Amino acid sequence: MTGPRHVAIIMDGNGRWATQRGRPRLFGHHAGARRVREIVEACPELGVDYLTIFAFSTENWKRTQAEVAGLMSLFRRYILRETKTLVANGVRVRFIGDRVRLDDSLVGMMDELERLTENNTSVHLTIAINYGGRDEVTRATKRLAEEVAAGRLDPETVDEETLPKFLDTCVLPDPDLVIRTSGEARISNFLLWQSAYSEYEFIDTLWPDFRADEFAKLCDAYGARDRRYGGLRA
Repeated sequence: MTGPRHVAIIMDGNGRWATQRGRPRLFGHHAGARRVREIVEACPELGVDYLTIFAFSTENWKRTQAEVAGLMSLFRRYILRETKTLVANGVRVRFIGDRVRLDDSLVGMMDELERLTENNTSVHLTIAINYGGRDEVTRATKRLAEEVAAGRLDPETVDEETLPKFLDTCVLPDPDLVIRTSGEARISNFLLWQSAYSEYEFIDTLWPDFRADEFAKLCDAYGARDRRYGGLRA
């Protein structure tokens, strides 16, 4: 088996990484944001065409107001700092999640980055902000229901191939491999529909310490797995 074409990552452990160093949680988030560039740049050599990262969940609004504000500021800084590099490296950037709750200025920056990179093809980087799997399926179901109500979609034709066309990820292949850092073994409402047959790796490394060499080892290990999608071994 070849390596994964699409890898999704739950970037966990920034806060603990900072706490271990006696620093505030936002210090860890800044370190984690810097790590993203190394992983993105490793993708072409590893044959990873699509990388999806979980940056901010619909549940993260429950964190302190100071941390949420700091994260939103970090997203803006990331876009400002990384745009030239992303464009130069041929990275196509997309954002998934519900943008309604996000600040208009941030949404404008997200839209502009998507526009600037829309013709790039070396790596397809998808960043999930204010994203939750249940929220995504709920929003997709509403759009599907609107199509049925308007008479543009026959409910008798709806099957498991229909709903994905209404998901945020409708133009992306399903992830082959999902990685979660920091030792937690749960999926935290991430890509619930899309990861039905994904392989999972739960690793102890905290996200700011996750290096390209460890990423490469996980991609290599994926190549040795026997993926049967519910069928029998040949």
